[in-house]
Amino acid sequence: MAPIDSAVRKLAPEPAQTYRSAPHNIEAEQALLGAMLVNNEAFYRVSDFLEPQHFYEPIHQKIYELSASLVRAGKIASPVTLKTFLPADLDIAGLTVPQYLARLAAEATTVINAEDYGRTIYDLATRRALIVIGEDIVNVAYDAPVDLSPRNQIEDAERRLYEIAETGRYDGGFQRFASALTTAVDMAARAYQRDGKLSGLATGLDDLDRMMGGLQHSDLIILAGRPGMGKTALATNVAYNVARAWSGEVRPDGRIQSVNGGIVGFFSLEMSAEQLATRIISEQTEIPSYRMRRGEIDPTDFERIAEKSREMEMIPLYIDETGGLSIAQLAARARRLKRQRGLDMLVVDYLQLLQGSSRRASEGRVQEVTEITTGLKALAKELNVPILALSQLSRQVENRDDKRPQLADLRESGSIEQDADVVMFVFREEYYLKNKEPRAGTEEHFKWQSDMESVHGKAEVIIGKQRHGPTGTVQLQFKADVTRFSNLAQDDRLPARY
Repeated sequence: MAPIDSAVRKLAPEPAQTYRSAPHNIEAEQALLGAMLVNNEAFYRVSDFLEPQHFYEPIHQKIYELSASLVRAGKIASPVTLKTFLPADLDIAGLTVPQYLARLAAEATTVINAEDYGRTIYDLATRRALIVIGEDIVNVAYDAPVDLSPRNQIEDAERRLYEIAETGRYDGGFQRFASALTTAVDMAARAYQRDGKLSGLATGLDDLDRMMGGLQHSDLIILAGRPGMGKTALATNVAYNVARAWSGEVRPDGRIQSVNGGIVGFFSLEMSAEQLATRIISEQTEIPSYRMRRGEIDPTDFERIAEKSREMEMIPLYIDETGGLSIAQLAARARRLKRQRGLDMLVVDYLQLLQGSSRRASEGRVQEVTEITTGLKALAKELNVPILALSQLSRQVENRDDKRPQLADLRESGSIEQDADVVMFVFREEYYLKNKEPRAGTEEHFKWQSDMESVHGKAEVIIGKQRHGPTGTVQLQFKADVTRFSNLAQDDRLPARY
């Protein structure tokens, strides 16, 4: 005999289930299509953001697609011309195709309202897309395959949501030259107000800023060099200088907008966050990091470290020390940082430690690096921030007498050189000269000492490619014991000697 509670459940009437239909507005779709059939000018009001798939009704998708094809071909889209492209026996709510098209045209709205109806249709399509993503998240979480980790699902969902957020705009297309002029003048005004009078982010290295105009938004900047040249040190110096100069103001919508400097994200794929922090403390206090690690500091040094640490706590510099990231994972984390904290600059140390997709990896390292650099450039444009990516150089530099790097020395150089907006090389003659010390007391040794004095504490940043300005070489000062780059006092800028 069945239990009482189950018997009661069988006898009790089941509650009526309520079904919700996806957000849509048939009337708005009909009004827009009617306006297009009466006056094809209505199509141009919505064509830059509205696509056939944004319509809810399949027949409306077909009518919009056919109308768009006719208008773009220079023909007239009307009930008469459209009916020949649709099945004659099609039944639309009890109406034939010619009757339905005639009804749309008869009840058409004016062209003036076409854009508003188009935006309504677009917004409802965006809401339906959000519902689809939500359903996919639930279904995949329930029936996830063995090889799909939750982290991958989260990153995929973030990517899809960010795509909707970024494409859900009505701007774009042609604009009047007066609007472009206003934008250019605003940029010049912001550059005038910003430290260094630059259009981009100031690196804190004056000669480099003068040649580049700062780090420009949406640029992929490659910083390359052989091991020991100071790539990470220069990237760390620049990242810290940008973050330290940051100041912001609250916009009317509650978001904080950077006025000077910037919020920096630093992907340290090689060094740990603790090592990076130690480097920055060493740079700022000018206390060598090896002394801090050995405890060879006195009370004055410790006070200086504590004081600088308190200052650094407030700067908007965020470090991700996860190794072996893929380009997709890096992009997802960068989007998340921009959404949650804001983001004005991204540093990747270094490019060859990133991974591409498994498909590209199977095709060879060159194809994988191509995918990585293309992805970084796309991410820079998507987030509208400069990305400073470090890169190793091939060993062929060591085989030349003049060891200054060239574009051809980049590993897998084709894609890196092509995708980058700026390519810079770090070069220190002192590094190579120090290892060539002749026997003491010889004439060669005296010449070697003279050469060492001329290059001691100096570094070169060679700009091998730049879309926005000239190429050339910038001289910097480099303190090797604290891995710090700074402005080099040129002879023509020194005060008069007495």
